[in-house]
Amino acid sequence: MFKKLAKRIIVFALELESRLILKKYKPEIIAITGSVGKTSAREAVYSVLSRKFSVRKSEKNYNNEFGVPLTLIGASSALQSPVGWLKLMAKGVRLILKKQEYPSKIILEIGADRPGDITSFGRYLKPKMGVVTAVGEIPVHVEFFAGPEEIAKEKAKLIEILPATSRAILNGDDFAVLEMKEKSLAQVLTFGFGDDLDLRASEYNLLYNENSPEGITFKLDYQGSSVPMRIFKAFGKQNVYAALAAAAVGASYGINLVEIAEALSAYVPPPGRLRLIEGEKETWILDDTYNSSPQAVHAAIDVLKDLPAKRKIAVLGDMLELGKFTVQAHQKVGQSLKGVADIVIACGMRAKFIAEELKNRRFPAKNLTAVSDSLEAGKELEKIIQPGDLILVKGSQSMRMERVVEEIMRHPEKKSELLVRQEPEWLNKA
Repeated sequence: MFKKLAKRIIVFALELESRLILKKYKPEIIAITGSVGKTSAREAVYSVLSRKFSVRKSEKNYNNEFGVPLTLIGASSALQSPVGWLKLMAKGVRLILKKQEYPSKIILEIGADRPGDITSFGRYLKPKMGVVTAVGEIPVHVEFFAGPEEIAKEKAKLIEILPATSRAILNGDDFAVLEMKEKSLAQVLTFGFGDDLDLRASEYNLLYNENSPEGITFKLDYQGSSVPMRIFKAFGKQNVYAALAAAAVGASYGINLVEIAEALSAYVPPPGRLRLIEGEKETWILDDTYNSSPQAVHAAIDVLKDLPAKRKIAVLGDMLELGKFTVQAHQKVGQSLKGVADIVIACGMRAKFIAEELKNRRFPAKNLTAVSDSLEAGKELEKIIQPGDLILVKGSQSMRMERVVEEIMRHPEKKSELLVRQEPEWLNKA
């Protein structure tokens, strides 16, 4: 009871401070939402805008009732420390009382775990731009909503609150997102691979250095102009979508395509987002361990299919928060893996449905293993990997699939730099 009361008091105080900070400094808010791709889009937008403007972005997964105010204050979470929260709120008070240097633009990642979340943020953020990345057929967090359509409606709230002087930037390849165009008073920019979109990607390919893949390349078309784009250390079309969202934001602020291309060539996806990491025994790891959802898993499997390797191994953990879609979503992953992966390790009680689907499709039993957790998966994987293997590792956040990568990475001394969830609060968790 006391903890709930303390949480309410902190949330109320943080929101009040946020409102006063926004009123005093009047930064332009670029708000990004979606079921997948928010963080990559946030980082890409920051890469573009920081070349021209004073910009701050959300850090880590600061996209909720605590994280958004923390970004506006410019502070890190105090976790379980009452004294830490008091110091944090004191910092907010100082910002309000005494004029200080403050960013002209703030890039905020906005999550929607439950109905009403987006509306709650929109009441006081009043974004200058709203970006929606993707919703997908079975979005993450769907167990807290009546169904995928309800999630799409919730995400659309960000677009509905935008005034006519704002801009809505929408993934035109996602039908649920494109439909939001009809609900917006703002100017709309669409992006994707479709022919009739405002910012269009084409000629997508892998980028090689000698025989090793080192990134992706594609062509970006906008308003009759075209530029080649190269993104290093990034793989998959989801990183193209992040770059397109960033290009749309940059173009909206008058940045030309050449400058945008230069900025994005220096963009590196955050840890755990389809990063290629050297593994032991001359292997490569496709590290996609930040989180998981059906759409993101299928995108990762597409990358596994595209990249060359002697053998391809998929280590997949549970996808959580899917409610009644849990079994169906995991079975579809099993269907997608057939013909792509040579070896599959299913990790967790829900991932067993991946393994069962593969069995039903006559996947070789000797190449299929089911384990209970990521530590067991890492040990099992280390026994079987061989030179030339490419290993995809992915699962929902609480499955801690980064532990699998740590078990087989070539340079574990660089784990704090290369892997997700290396902060003390995560490392101290069981």
